[in-house]
Amino acid sequence: MESLMECLFSHRGEGKNAGQSCRIYEKAGVLMKRMRWFPLMAVILFVFTVSADASGGINLMKEISIRDFENLAVGSAENKAAGTGCTVFIFKKGAPAGLSVMGGGPASRESELLKPTAAAEAIHAILLSGGSAFGLDAAGGVQQYLEERGIGFDVGVTKVPLVCQSCLFDLTVGDAFTRPDREMGYQACVGAEKWNYRDGNYGAGTGATVGKLLGMDYCMKSGIGAYAVQLGELKVGAVVALNALGDVFDLKNCTKVAGLLADDKTGFRATDEELYRNYSARENRFIENTTLGVVLTNAKFKKTSLCKIAEMAHDGYARSIRPVHTTADGDSIYSVSLGDVAADQDVVGSLAAQVVSGAILRAVKCAETAYGFPAARDLLTGKAAQ
Repeated sequence: MESLMECLFSHRGEGKNAGQSCRIYEKAGVLMKRMRWFPLMAVILFVFTVSADASGGINLMKEISIRDFENLAVGSAENKAAGTGCTVFIFKKGAPAGLSVMGGGPASRESELLKPTAAAEAIHAILLSGGSAFGLDAAGGVQQYLEERGIGFDVGVTKVPLVCQSCLFDLTVGDAFTRPDREMGYQACVGAEKWNYRDGNYGAGTGATVGKLLGMDYCMKSGIGAYAVQLGELKVGAVVALNALGDVFDLKNCTKVAGLLADDKTGFRATDEELYRNYSARENRFIENTTLGVVLTNAKFKKTSLCKIAEMAHDGYARSIRPVHTTADGDSIYSVSLGDVAADQDVVGSLAAQVVSGAILRAVKCAETAYGFPAARDLLTGKAAQ
């Protein structure tokens, strides 16, 4: 007799026809009664029903655009010649937000606002930028843009926009002395009016690279990427500027898609294996990395929950980047509530990790070869070696 597990999982990916699906469940029900496992197997059947399957099985989630979130505008500005840029997320009505930093070398502004004990209940913008700590100047341009439009915390004489910012290190890519500044931050906001956000070598992803354990000679070009899903009324998305020390993996097929290049630069070597070759303590390692992310949801949460969701979203980093969260990274993730849908914190946190992984993969796939650093699309076709 065919077992229940064989019945369930041998038919995954065949649920496109409703009649066929019903027959599968009828057969499963008969088997459960025969084996007297009904209570336990009913749970397994439920999990099977709501699970996502890349082969085309039953899947209640669908991919959406980050444009499908309300109270949100995203824009970018960059200096292509200098290899740096910034990406802004504007919340005109204000939005509760949380933050989780797991890297050892962050460069950030106004992060204290996002602690659960801080008085601020909402912020008005998040800015991701290149330029390392020099890039923190760009938030001044975001504040100027928002104040001119009456967006901010009302203090009587004016409205003070609350703008949080995190920076990644891209000074070794193009011109080390040209960084995101007040004007670039302002122009990113102007770009948000037209939703000029794009995946790839734009905004904060302009100078992003990965696989830098052995320095810039063997790294690859990456960028910025977005990915979002909807489950019923619930929407969860992420935008990630991928600038990691480690290698990047596609979880669907467990393959490396970007990272530390081999000597001939036509393939990869493993960053973690290279790291293990010399376990002696390294002093004065400068911070040349940092992956930055923003998780977006239309679920209603306050800061405490959003900080936990941001923390759970780091699982997406850990699944897709190896190694990650090192002392040479400033890995940070923001989490923002943009709606009033009632949802479980753990469900949103789990989905956040998933969309973060999706955004990381998109950042790699949309990146273009630039500044002498090959992108995955060219390495796989052999163009990078030409």
